[in-house]
Amino acid sequence: MINQFSSVSLLYAIEIANATQNIDFTWSRTISSHSLTIKTENIKNEEHDHHHQQVKIDLAGSSFWGKKGLKSLEANDTKVDVYWDFRKAKFSTFPEPSSGFYVSLVSQNAVVLTIGDLKNEAMQRTKKKPSATEAALVSKQEHVHGKRVFYTRTAFGGESSKRENEVVIETSLSGPNDPEMFITVDGVPAIRIMNLNWRFRGNEVVTVSDGVSVEIFWDVHDWLFETSGSSSGLFVFKPKVGDESRTLSFNGGFDGENDDGDNDNGDDGDNDGDDDESPKYCHVLYAVKV
Repeated sequence: MINQFSSVSLLYAIEIANATQNIDFTWSRTISSHSLTIKTENIKNEEHDHHHQQVKIDLAGSSFWGKKGLKSLEANDTKVDVYWDFRKAKFSTFPEPSSGFYVSLVSQNAVVLTIGDLKNEAMQRTKKKPSATEAALVSKQEHVHGKRVFYTRTAFGGESSKRENEVVIETSLSGPNDPEMFITVDGVPAIRIMNLNWRFRGNEVVTVSDGVSVEIFWDVHDWLFETSGSSSGLFVFKPKVGDESRTLSFNGGFDGENDDGDNDNGDDGDNDGDDDESPKYCHVLYAVKV
């Protein structure tokens, strides 16, 4: 069954013309439409927002040949060719395909990013070699709808992981017992939150089946106290890397392990102090109860 509306946005950091560039892939699906929008997000010169360009691919069209194409856009004043092929794509309840597709971005005679499992087919079509700088998946933001159960998938082990992790959020908000919420990862219970009326916001660190530590944040206040119609719960899944000492907080900043809020790093929070300055992945899920 297809949700009345679902969307997934994947943000990648890639290098184009010797500058870091954000590329946003947004998959959207409703009962009557299905599309992929690819948008450049120039982080080198943010005042040029009105120059951002996008390519929109209609995935709901019935034409077989319309599922393969080539369009161009600009990033950092540099041409980027977008190749795609969805003729063999397999879809489930998610807006993005599970297999049988590729989308490849080519700039300055190099492939700067390819998503999908048909990477060999993409290489044969573009006839270009991969860029020397590997693209990084920065974040995944998702909207899903449901009544009691919400399902998503993500790769806690990063892009190098051989598989995606399956996450299920199940709720019990009505009945004679106190509200509860359960979160499982790959079929294994990860978190059980009892007395949800009092613990509607919080975070816990769990270890998933791949041995990766993941910090899970939740804010389901509106599920319990919003009475005007549909309500959203917010979940953030953030893999822990090394000896990270700070964690994301719901007030929009970063908290230290201590509750006194001291931060002796001497910075404004933009640098987490790790030697590795590569982007850290997080998955943001908006679970809308209908």
